[in-house]
Amino acid sequence: MSIRSLVSNTGKHWDSIVALVFHFAIGTGIFLLAGWPGLLFGFLIPFIISLGLGSYLFYAQHNFPGVKFAEKDGWTYHDAALASSSHMRMSPVMRWFLANIGYHHIHHLNPRIPFYRLPEVYKAIPELRLAKTTTLLPWDVIKCLRLKVWDTAKQRMVGRREIHS
Repeated sequence: MSIRSLVSNTGKHWDSIVALVFHFAIGTGIFLLAGWPGLLFGFLIPFIISLGLGSYLFYAQHNFPGVKFAEKDGWTYHDAALASSSHMRMSPVMRWFLANIGYHHIHHLNPRIPFYRLPEVYKAIPELRLAKTTTLLPWDVIKCLRLKVWDTAKQRMVGRREIHS
């Protein structure tokens, strides 16, 4: 992401240079202090794990059992936020580490609400509790990852087996 924005408009995205230099400096420092094993186990593996978790969080909050999508004529901002993005239930520790990203449906309704106020908004407005939910539990992860495409005839996400039938 930093490289693409840097190439497209260097003047506007100077912060991309800062991010790239910072990460390169951290990686170099770890390598100089701890060698290849330190770089691998202290930088690259945690980076890959967090990248995978972040990718899954984005995927699962938009592709989950019960998700609804609408064509242009039937699309509304409110319905898209509540039916096309999920509320991911998490432990308090995970909510803290992930800056309340589980309240993604509220973020879609109003992205200006700060992350630390999302639980308060969720508790204050009962309609927000009607959003579809998912979790980070293994069976919910498997259910989400099995979904591949939106079937317009069935009006739901389907897996690979249903695509071929």
